[in-house]
Amino acid sequence: MKTKTIKAATFNALNLILPEVTYYGKNKYSKEDYDKKLDWIANQLINMNADVVGFQEVFQIEALREAAERSGIYKDAQIIIANQTGDLPRLAILSRFPIAQQFVYDVFPSESIIDVENENSSEKTILPYTKFSRPILRADIKVHQDFIISFYVVHLKSKRPILINGEERDNPVHLAKGQARSLIIRASEAVAFRSVLAETLVKSERPVIVMGDVNDGGQSVTTNMISGESPFRKLPQQVKENIWDALLYHTKDLQARRSYHDFYYTHIHNGHYDSLDHIMVSQELVSENPKHVGRIGYVSLLNDHLYDETISSEKPKNWKSDHGQVAVTIELKLDRIEAILGTTPTV
Repeated sequence: MKTKTIKAATFNALNLILPEVTYYGKNKYSKEDYDKKLDWIANQLINMNADVVGFQEVFQIEALREAAERSGIYKDAQIIIANQTGDLPRLAILSRFPIAQQFVYDVFPSESIIDVENENSSEKTILPYTKFSRPILRADIKVHQDFIISFYVVHLKSKRPILINGEERDNPVHLAKGQARSLIIRASEAVAFRSVLAETLVKSERPVIVMGDVNDGGQSVTTNMISGESPFRKLPQQVKENIWDALLYHTKDLQARRSYHDFYYTHIHNGHYDSLDHIMVSQELVSENPKHVGRIGYVSLLNDHLYDETISSEKPKNWKSDHGQVAVTIELKLDRIEAILGTTPTV
């Protein structure tokens, strides 16, 4: 069977912004630090050598384009960004393959707005979250002839506590309330993103790949909201197939089933090693699916640059990201793809 290997990656660039431009009201890069940041990003891109890269925390497409050019491996690549403002971090996609269409999702789908029924009352409270803090970016990319994979890039609300006037971080109750506010927003975004994904997942044979910083672990509630829950084994076959049709699978887990070790972490905070950055795929890229058109190969992490400040006296460099990068190889089954396209018979 003919195959074609492609590679996808997710990359939180940590405040990729042009030099001498103030961000978050107080920070900016000198020209020297900006050059160091571009060189570091370019080196990471060379090490990954991915065909499609989903970026988070990009302020200007010009800065990302310059980093890609410095790598020397993306001469004719396309770069798109979601709703660039220049003063806010946005999502972007770098692709060696042609981008057929692109979409930006800013507002929550109406059916995803969360309502809560009040205790001892039939009245409902509507949660006041209706927009993504960072608009979702989707690119429909032609990875072989006219065969398209839909790539989504996401960056959900962080775990950083949201404190309001009069609240202090060293007050345990204030801190807990601030963490709850962040969690509620992240959960609302996860539900809305799940609704957005249904557009390309349900009743479709087009592969879907989700890349990004979901700011939570692979088994967390909010991440499972995005990926979906596997069906109970005793359910009727048709019911299970309907559920499988809308599921996403963590590439890390697909590789773990074939390996002996698990050292997956992409972020270190106060001595806690977390997996916040993920790549998930639909069933069309899962080998256990009889109708799969591709399979997950090697999943690699670039996390040697991360610092554990509880055991190291070395200070992080502001031109490096505080997130590790994740890259995954995907082996496409060209005979099956070309049969779908009607270009060759099935072998």
